[in-house]
Parts: sequence; C-alpha cells; structure tokens
Amino acid sequence: MTAVEQPKPVLILGGSGQAGSGTAALLRQWHPTLPLTIAGRDIDRAQRVADELGTAAAVTIDLRRSDLGLPAEHNYSAVVAALWDDHLNGLHYAQDHELPYLSISSGLVEIAPEVVAGAQRLHTSPILVASHFCAGTVALATLYIARQFQRVDTIRIGAVLDESDTGGPAGTADLQRWATATTAGMVRRDGVFTWVNGPDTQANVARSDGVVLPGQSIAILDVPSLALATGAPNVRFDMAVGESAARHRGDPPSAEIRIDLEGVDPTGAPLSISRYLIHPAGQRPLTALGIALGIERQLGLRGEPLSPGIHTPETLHDPAYAAQRMTEIGATLIDTPSQS
Repeated sequence: MTAVEQPKPVLILGGSGQAGSGTAALLRQWHPTLPLTIAGRDIDRAQRVADELGTAAAVTIDLRRSDLGLPAEHNYSAVVAALWDDHLNGLHYAQDHELPYLSISSGLVEIAPEVVAGAQRLHTSPILVASHFCAGTVALATLYIARQFQRVDTIRIGAVLDESDTGGPAGTADLQRWATATTAGMVRRDGVFTWVNGPDTQANVARSDGVVLPGQSIAILDVPSLALATGAPNVRFDMAVGESAARHRGDPPSAEIRIDLEGVDPTGAPLSISRYLIHPAGQRPLTALGIALGIERQLGLRGEPLSPGIHTPETLHDPAYAAQRMTEIGATLIDTPSQS
C-alpha cells in the first residue's frame, strides 16, 4: 500500500503575536489535523503558543535572511506574514518553494514592492494581499450588506479603533509607519480615486452609543476593493482612534465599524442601510478571522486551491460565508440607533 502523504504545516510568521496566535487558534478549531508552525524571534513565546494549540511546532526566524533562517529540510504548505515582512523574505521564501503567501501589514501605501515581486514571478505562488482593515472582514461584511442593492452609489465606513486595542507592538508599529508614509486619505469621488488632504480628510466617526469622535479619511485597501467590487462611484473609509463605547461602559475595548450604503433596491427605489459591525473583544478576532479565511481558501480546505497570481479577500470569499463565520466568533451586525 502507498503511504498517505502527511499534510505539511502552515508557517505563521509572527505566530506568537495577537493576529498570528488568533489565526492559529481558529485554524486549529476548524481543521484539527492541519499542522501549524509558530514562527517568531522569541522561541519560548512561540513554543508556549504551539503547546497550547497541539499539533503545532515552534521555530525561530530571521526575516533578514532569504531562507528565513529555517533548515533546508523543513517543508510547509503556506506562508502567513502576520507581521510586516520588511525585507520581503517571507514572500521570496514562499515563491522559491511555490507556496501560497498571505500578508496583512503592507497597507495601501506599501503594497507596491509586494505587488511587483508577485508580478515578476507571477506563476510561482498564490499571493493574497490582505492589508485591509481587519484583514478584509470589514470589506466582506460591507459586501454582504450590499447584496440587498441593485446599485450601490455610496459606501461610507467609519471605524472606531480603541487606543488600547491597536494590535500589540506590531500593530502599533504598522500604524506609525503608515502615518509616516502619508497623512492623506484615499477616497473614490464621482468615480475617480482621489487623494484628499487637510480639511478634506477630517470626519466625524460615530460610536455605537451615538457619541461622535473626531476621525479622518485613511489610505486603505478597502476603498479600491469595495469601489471596484460594487461599482460604487463614491467610497470613503474614516477612522477614529479613541475610547470605544464598550470601554466607556467599563468593559474591555470593542471593535466598532459603522457601514453606510446608499443606492437603489431591486425595484429601483432608493435604498439606504446603516449597520454596525461590532466585536466585544476588539479588532483581534476579526483580523484573525480574515487571515484564517484566506489560508483556508488558499490551501483548498474550502473550494479549490488557488492558482498562482495576486488575489484580494473580496475576490476569494462568499460574503455570506464570511458573515456566518463572523457570527460564530462573536461578531454582530446591528442596525444603527436611528434605525432601531
């Protein structure tokens, strides 16, 4: 008899961080026999995460090396960059071994090297660019709501990021790096992708309890993803960093994202819908879900394995399936107070 080939582990760079460990926990829950390798600079921390998961290993990595400092005999099924792959060696490692690759930390202002590297070796690896807010889950929730429209004219998203819930040191570093890259926001206005600066970036972002926080338009991949997926000529994503409604009540910080859509319904009548996507445990579970959905799809654990090329979350996932998974991890989509 021919021996059954054992599945190869998913290599999670930054697997002991908030997003990486959350992703690993979801993958373990969904696919108990899928082996995982938790990679980080601190082997003790990585080993603790691996021990909690079971069917997992821990390794140290060096992102400055093209081989990541990993032994040549190690084999993997996919590479997840749950941190900033600053030298792109995680991507190069995936391409050298023809493995799927997923990243979440490049942001709209930093994806050019990643996209060019993917284009230059287009036929080696499926590359999932998921540097969206919460790794694409907010965009997928928006597309789920948009299914009620025949035509979407305007999408406006306002996210409250609790100042105590920025994603740990790696998440804080991402925010600081993006702020250094540009203070401008990217919007789609009357069908044109436009950079806005100064007063045009300023916006009011309403918490779920009605309190309004000062925010601003940000340059984020959700804008082109949603604009091109729906055809909406007007798309804007604003973010406020401050106290979430849950923390104001004395609870742990929550993730609160207001999603407003305007257009026409299937009968041609005007339609306007406003919802809040809320998770009581903050942005970490939503981000981990976005990554886990991507890996599940890349490996063919749901649907066919991806072909080599560059992909984004909205091109891979059924929004209804994503919404179902959001509900399973404790997220809710609720009407805004004005609609209740």
